[in-house]
Amino acid sequence: MKPLELAVLLLPLLIQATAAQAKPADIQCPGQNTIEMRWCASQKLDESSTALQKKLSPEAFNTWKQTTQKVCAAAYAPVRQGTIYPQMVIGCDDRLNRSLIEEFQRFGE
Repeated sequence: MKPLELAVLLLPLLIQATAAQAKPADIQCPGQNTIEMRWCASQKLDESSTALQKKLSPEAFNTWKQTTQKVCAAAYAPVRQGTIYPQMVIGCDDRLNRSLIEEFQRFGE
């Protein structure tokens, strides 16, 4: 397995672990610090992923998720060593999810 592929697979775990350190009741999104911002970003991604799961078959959703993770990881590869990288990738995944949801809405679904 290539390092980039491994990083893409482990990224959701890293973000969820970091986001779990924040206390939801105390957070006002978009957040005041990195931990809060990551928590807010992960909440938005969870929301868009849940909406997409209702519109796609499980197989199609999994394929979409894997593809967007690879695309977003590649798009933000130049900042892979930075602390902002996980948040940027999660935001990218969320924006792509929301774009697809918007396409479904064009047809009244």
